Parts: sequence; structure tokens; C-alpha cells
Amino acid sequence: MLDQVRGKIRLKHYSLRTEQAYLDWIKRFILHFGKRHPRDMGGAEVEAFLTHLAVAGQVAAATQNQAKSALLFLYREVLEIELPWLDRVEAAKAPKRLPVVLTRAEVAALLLRMEGTPWLIANLLYGAGLRIMEALRLRVKDVDFARREILVRDGKGFKDRVTMLPATVIEPLQAHLRRVRALHGDDLAAGRGSVYLPYALERKYPGAATEWAWQYVFPSAQLTVDPRSGARRRHHMQDQSVQRALKRALRDAGLTKPATPHTLRHSFATHLLDSGYDIRTVQELLGHVDLKTTMIYTHVLNRGGRGVVSPLDQN
Repeated sequence: MLDQVRGKIRLKHYSLRTEQAYLDWIKRFILHFGKRHPRDMGGAEVEAFLTHLAVAGQVAAATQNQAKSALLFLYREVLEIELPWLDRVEAAKAPKRLPVVLTRAEVAALLLRMEGTPWLIANLLYGAGLRIMEALRLRVKDVDFARREILVRDGKGFKDRVTMLPATVIEPLQAHLRRVRALHGDDLAAGRGSVYLPYALERKYPGAATEWAWQYVFPSAQLTVDPRSGARRRHHMQDQSVQRALKRALRDAGLTKPATPHTLRHSFATHLLDSGYDIRTVQELLGHVDLKTTMIYTHVLNRGGRGVVSPLDQN
């Protein structure tokens, strides 16, 4: 059954991380009920499991929603069983937290203490508003130096969008790509140099996998085995290396905010709004479907509470 789940997920072109998460939740669901087959269970068991996560497990709302999505996928897409409306689930509480945002001075102090490829990626997160995986999955062909644009393909929700390429990173990014091209040349000389292509493009364009345009901008330092195809190839670098570098930079800069790579994207949006850019322009650059998602950054602008000047500062 898990092989059927895996096959359906790949048919729908879900990411490897989604595949791993869904399979993990389905396994936990089966083990929770003594290894009963999901076909012998139904809505009551799904509701009981999700309620258990919220009450006993005290998981976050996002975690419970991920588990719910995995189980709904199992029943609807794989077992072809339509579950009743899950209205008796004890929902995990979703805290309404504002995003962590760094000031311009804090961003400068952070970037000053980073170096190498993590520094370059952090500059793209802040300078172009990219998500960490959007930056790591960039292909050479997606960076347009002439137009100073970055084409983000298959972003969140499988949507493409265009964002700016900051002029500050053009020269170091070009130097980085020269080193990556030399590495790719060495791989080709060793009979390798093939990269993963989505949506069966490798069958449609047999030679594309080794072409320079399709290579990752930020390739891994080591060759790894693709868990789906079994091919040994050079994938993009892992996000953990960027997270570790940013954590060290935070410590060295003496910053106490709980910042992550995604904080740089939040800071990108907030600083654009603070500079007077239209909120719909920021929405387009971020790739948000709903303007309400972008509106949250208006609450963290560095203008005091809702832009009101404190009476203490008016004396």
C-alpha cells in the first residue's frame, strides 16, 4: 500500500519532502491503531488520530494539518474512499504570531559575518525575497543577468513567478557560476554531470540532464544517490548548511532575535513596504495568492504601533 501511495505522489509531481512527510504520517496512523489496514478504518479513526495529536501530542496546528492532508490523500487518492466531513476533530490551536523581522542594520551585521556560498544564498533570500528551497533549486537558466531577473519555477503552490536579481550579487554570483561550471566540466569528464529533471523531461529531452543550463546554481559538494531513480548524481546543496551558517552569524553578531533563513524573506517584504513600495507589487514579488498574506507585514513596519507616534516622543 505504501508503494501505491508513493506512486500516486510521484504521479502528481509532489516534492520528495512531501512524499517523505506523507508516508511518515500514514505509517504513524497505521501503528496508532495496532497495524490495522486503513481500508478497514475510516473517518472515525482519522478524527480520533487527529484529536490525539492535538490533545495528547500537543502538536502545532500546522503539524496537525499536515497529518490531516496526508490521511485525506491516502483515502481519496489511493484508496478512493471519500471520508465524511471531519467535524469532530479537536483542532490544535493556531497562534497568531507576527513574523520575525530584522532591521536593515541587523541584516547588514548578519551578512557581514557570513561568507562563501551561504553568504550568497542569504543575499538572495533578502535581496530577492526567495524561500530557502526556491534559492537552492534555482537552475542556471533561471537567472537572467541581462534583465536582472530571477525566474522562480514551481514555487509554493506549483506557481512560477519573476523577482528581481539584486545588482549587488551579480558579480559574486557570476564568479560562483564560473566555479560551478568548472565543477560540471569535471563531472562530464568523469562520465557524470547528469542532473535531476522534473516532469519526465529527461525522457523528452535525453541530453538536457547534462546541459549547463539545467544545472543547479548551488550544487552539492558530493554526489548522492537519487532515492527515486537510484541514479548517482549531483543534487543541489542542503538547506541545513545555510541554516547552520546563519545561526553562527547570529551568534557572532550578538543578535537575540530567533531568526532563520525565512526571516530574511520577511525582512525583504517589510523593508520594501517601509520604502513606500505598493503592497500589490510586494505581493507579486513574494508570490502570495491572497493579499491578506502580504498584509501581515504592515503590522511589523518600524513605525511604532500602527504608525502612531508615542505621546512620550511628542514632548
